[in-house]
Amino acid sequence: MTRRSWLGRLWRLSTGRFGLVVVAVIVVVAAVSLMWTPFDPQHVDIAVRWQGPSWPHLLGTDGSGRDILSLVMSGARTTVFVAVGSAVIAAVFGIVLASLGALTARWMRESIAVLVDILIAFPVLLIALMISAIFGRSLWVVIWAVGIGFSVNIARVTRPELRRVLHSDFVLAARASGLTPAQNLYRHLLPNVAPVFIVQLSWGMAVAVLAEAGLSYLGVGASVTQPSWGLLLAELQQFLTVHPLSVLWPGLAITFTVLGLNLLGDALREATDPTLSRTDERMPQPEVVA
Repeated sequence: MTRRSWLGRLWRLSTGRFGLVVVAVIVVVAAVSLMWTPFDPQHVDIAVRWQGPSWPHLLGTDGSGRDILSLVMSGARTTVFVAVGSAVIAAVFGIVLASLGALTARWMRESIAVLVDILIAFPVLLIALMISAIFGRSLWVVIWAVGIGFSVNIARVTRPELRRVLHSDFVLAARASGLTPAQNLYRHLLPNVAPVFIVQLSWGMAVAVLAEAGLSYLGVGASVTQPSWGLLLAELQQFLTVHPLSVLWPGLAITFTVLGLNLLGDALREATDPTLSRTDERMPQPEVVA
């Protein structure tokens, strides 16, 4: 399947369109917030504290008079940073583990398989919480914890796919032509497991966003000087009964981002796997004889 064909199938899926639009909006907002926000996110103005949605504070203000829209926009930067950073780390460690578990000697393959089965028993969020509690609150701790934790999931799913492609005729022909294992991995194996790999990365990014928000909410994620949706939610939730609308915006941002990434992962799985695709409308339907 060519790249253009599965991208077209992805866009035809409603979940794929929703996921792509959500991810695009978050990335654009994060990019814009690097250069412009309506107000300084950390600017305190007691005179306008707890102001409802109105001009010029379109989403209102918090108890310190900070503009909530500016805080949500700047929090998107943290979300994108954590999601992309965790994905890169998970991709590197996941590929290394999967390659060692598929292309090495039997004793090494079996050892890697046992190690992956042991590590996968620990939830990613629990690993992130333990590492954050030891090394202190930092976005880098969250990124490394989630990245390493989710790399185990990637390795477990990618390893059998590598083993399957390894015994294909074109791979055997490439080995006979003199390609080294590293060249074979780069030219033939990884491109053929890329769809499965990309799907796992999409889900891993959703886990990273949720982990960062959850750990920041608990006080072991982003520092108080860094914009974060989870940290903003933790600061506002104690005023939920008095100012419920202020809590709505960071909560919706987290919900839609995680939902969009998860639905994008499901759509990618369906778009890249012909066995899971919906019935093609162009195929002729069986004729019913009365």
